[in-house]
Amino acid sequence: MSTSVAIRATEIVLPGKVEPSGLEVRTRDLPAPDTGQVLLRMDATGVSFAEQQMRRGKYYDQPPFPFVPGYDVVGTVISTGPGVDAGMTGHRFAAVTKVGAWASHLLIDAAELMPVPDGMDAATAETVVVNGITAWQMLHRTAKVRSGGTVVVLGANGGVGSILVQLARHAGITVIGTASARHHTSVRELGATPVDYRDPDMYDQIRKIAPDGVDAVFDHVGGPGVVESWRLLRRGGTLVSYGTAATKNEEGSSQLPVLKLFGQLSAWNSLPNGKSAHFYSFWAGRRCRTEFRRRLTEDLTEVLRLVADGVLTPQIAAEIPLSDAASALALAESRTVIGKVVLVPEA
Repeated sequence: MSTSVAIRATEIVLPGKVEPSGLEVRTRDLPAPDTGQVLLRMDATGVSFAEQQMRRGKYYDQPPFPFVPGYDVVGTVISTGPGVDAGMTGHRFAAVTKVGAWASHLLIDAAELMPVPDGMDAATAETVVVNGITAWQMLHRTAKVRSGGTVVVLGANGGVGSILVQLARHAGITVIGTASARHHTSVRELGATPVDYRDPDMYDQIRKIAPDGVDAVFDHVGGPGVVESWRLLRRGGTLVSYGTAATKNEEGSSQLPVLKLFGQLSAWNSLPNGKSAHFYSFWAGRRCRTEFRRRLTEDLTEVLRLVADGVLTPQIAAEIPLSDAASALALAESRTVIGKVVLVPEA
């Protein structure tokens, strides 16, 4: 039996290429959930690097403007459509949306929902949805680094980086993490050896710490520096590239930097030195939707278990009301924070 309720939703709209202050707030009536859908009340949603690129029109496959951003969400089911277990109502779930989550309420396919443990704080869980799955998959599914290895995490204070450091340390892996000097104490507390990313000799500093090379480098920066990341690897090491942050302010095609990077990684993979280069995409394998969803749920469950056990401490930079998304986006872009900026319902 379905439970149907229509509701008025508040949404944050990205109208075009604007500064964070150009975000717009709108309200609209949502219809009752359709077959296979639920109506989800947003309990927490995040500001990720994707939204920072989207507002510049630089995200690889973003929809045309205007649209509601919001890459992932943790929320409570308040009604269900036909064909959905009405017992889901009142329970908390996570979902990865890519866009649409910066809203007080949203309609979503029930099949996209992943369970969140009862009693877990929504902002805590939100901080490890996309970021936690990304970090887990890059470390354990892509690089497959073993205990005793050494890795480099660029941006070790960021949303993905701070989780990656903790997961690697938990797996018995030594971590060298780049961050600005102001974040070095925090990076040490996470368990990594910090290196200043503003130091022009950053890569030489890393080589001094790991003179025999490293087992993996996790690089979200791209651009010319990716060559240096590749050179840090020992024989058999793995470069995991997962972004092109270096080009986010460049004018022109959003796809060109990614395509250039693909070409570079492909060329390296053809070399007979035992090293490998991968571009990690969260959405890889989505064509086989059942297997894709199963893998996401499995990996998020693993990450949430580590949070519940106290092994993983999500880094929440700030919790800001949805209607002030402009301030949240500006803060996330300021490069002054540790972890993730989270949007929450109005007080």
